[in-house]
Amino acid sequence: MSDGLRVGDDGRARCWWPGQDPDYLHYHDHEWGRPEVDDRRLFEKICLEGFQAGLSWLTILRKRERFRQVFADFDPRTVAQFGEHDVARLLGDPGIVRHEGKIRSAINNANRMKELVHEWGSLTSFVWSFAPDQIEGSRTADQPLPAQTPTSIRLAHDLKTRGWTFVGPTTMYAFMQAMGLVNDHLDGCWVRADCDAARAQVLQFGPTTQPR
Repeated sequence: MSDGLRVGDDGRARCWWPGQDPDYLHYHDHEWGRPEVDDRRLFEKICLEGFQAGLSWLTILRKRERFRQVFADFDPRTVAQFGEHDVARLLGDPGIVRHEGKIRSAINNANRMKELVHEWGSLTSFVWSFAPDQIEGSRTADQPLPAQTPTSIRLAHDLKTRGWTFVGPTTMYAFMQAMGLVNDHLDGCWVRADCDAARAQVLQFGPTTQPR
């Protein structure tokens, strides 16, 4: 490993953080940093980032399929209708993170999303309006990535004023990294160029024009 990169068995250089875990490697190669323009997946990620608070992302990643099953595949219209019986059902499910505050936060945020979509047309249009034109900070191993940026602070503040919860600036920067609003793959990582090209296309043509 050099310059924060690790060469895998396939001969490709990657960011160091997935290590050798196959779930993490797949996530790094095929999801993290690749621009997402689907409202449901963006809502899902905001919810899961909230559930991650105090835990590792790998823990959430390994529970993600169960989260999708019990949260109606994160259809915000359905989650917004969850009531007390759903809260009790979710608190009793060992396949997810059973934290009442985080469960209620996901339901709250589904309702807040309805209001946001009424104003913006889509969650996609809203969050991509915060995508910086330029990279905020270094993307090399000798200068670690920031935990938050001025843009993530603005995004978190805007969501909080709209009543969203578990959306602090560090959580929102992790969301931005994962959903491709920024490209934090290190220089030399084989995924970086793909993410750069896809992100440039979204910024040039707009997120709602991208193929699903």
